[in-house]
Amino acid sequence: MLRLVALAAIWGGSFLFMRIAAPVLGPALLIEYRVGFAALFLALVACFLHLRGKGAPLGVRRHWKHYLILGLFNSALPFLLFAFAARTLSASVLSVLNATAPMWGALVGAAWARQKVSGRSALGLLLGTGGVALLVGFDHVAERPGAGIAVGAALVAAFSYSIASQYAKSAQGGGNKVAPFANAHGSMWAAAILVLPLVFFFPAPGEPSMGIMAAVLALGVVCSGIAYIIYFKLIEEVGTTSALTVTFLNPLFGILWGALFLHEAIGWHTIAGSAIVLLGTALVTGFRPRFGRAAAPAGGK
Repeated sequence: MLRLVALAAIWGGSFLFMRIAAPVLGPALLIEYRVGFAALFLALVACFLHLRGKGAPLGVRRHWKHYLILGLFNSALPFLLFAFAARTLSASVLSVLNATAPMWGALVGAAWARQKVSGRSALGLLLGTGGVALLVGFDHVAERPGAGIAVGAALVAAFSYSIASQYAKSAQGGGNKVAPFANAHGSMWAAAILVLPLVFFFPAPGEPSMGIMAAVLALGVVCSGIAYIIYFKLIEEVGTTSALTVTFLNPLFGILWGALFLHEAIGWHTIAGSAIVLLGTALVTGFRPRFGRAAAPAGGK
């Protein structure tokens, strides 16, 4: 549960950084910087682990297709779509739209892996979706010119995450198991390769300042490199749907960071919607706090 909350705080900050940098760098260059910095950071971590005898080899010859698929649906495509939407929408709204990923994940999981959704999880998904609808429905940023296309792009990005999560889980069967760190590392290099051609067709509309580049560096190293190590570990330990519920918590931090650093307004609907989202998260993950020596971890395991 602690890893779930920490990951939500990190990824909630990613929408803040994209909102700051996307209007200046544009989606293509911003995301190439993001996945490039993440890949370089993870390469340094891999070297450090190798020196300590704990390395996780990528096995590029064997797993290159796996990394390309994961890099496309879990990084390149959703990152580009969210960066496109960040030129119009606020950090708060972006994080809320991202919170639809668990709903897509449950639906994709039911169709793909024939997973059964329990009544408790279904109720949690409904509550989480209701909280998201409340947050978005009363936010005036949705009335901006081009907001409809931006909202659609963000929803497709959330759907892409659910596809990637289901694929990552199904790809671990048989002798194809890939370590969580190798998944994060390999998929970032794959995403960097996939996004690079777009940089030449969609140049940056402005000149970045030092502050913009600092935001981009944080977006790559912290919100991508470190975050995806935690995320793939969660998928391995608690399953796809439970890991995806981190996006139910993202709006809380996305709204908080947006209010603190971009002075985005927090209304009654923000507080009410956040409370509903939290309740939905607890139901979907099966988290039951125990007051004593230990607490039940996410997923009820």
